Amino acid sequence: QVQLVESGGGLVQPGGSLRLSCVASGSISGIYAMGWHRQAPGKQRELVATITSGGSTNYADSVKGRFTISRDNAKNRVYLQMNSLKPEDTAVYYCGVDHVLMRLVGGVADYWGQGTQVTVSS
Repeated sequence: QVQLVESGGGLVQPGGSLRLSCVASGSISGIYAMGWHRQAPGKQRELVATITSGGSTNYADSVKGRFTISRDNAKNRVYLQMNSLKPEDTAVYYCGVDHVLMRLVGGVADYWGQGTQVTVSS
């Protein structure tokens, strides 16, 4: 079992920044891909960004140039730096991990966190 705990969500004005963090604990050997997905009210969960253990990254077009994913393998943490936030970024953000990158890109994960709310509003 792997436990994922996200933090860093909150309320921010348009144009502002937030940094999400996710820490993995438990049986973490074999985790290859880590990433973030989000789900807005009434919408399906969608990919935000993924990162492999080697540091290769992948972003949704809607966040390219504004969000940066990073990973600290020694601390079993993945981060999402979100800049220039827009109201349409409002969603619950979920941390996910999987042993296969393309599964995670496709929205399938071995484990998900409980989610953290990000609200972008003036």
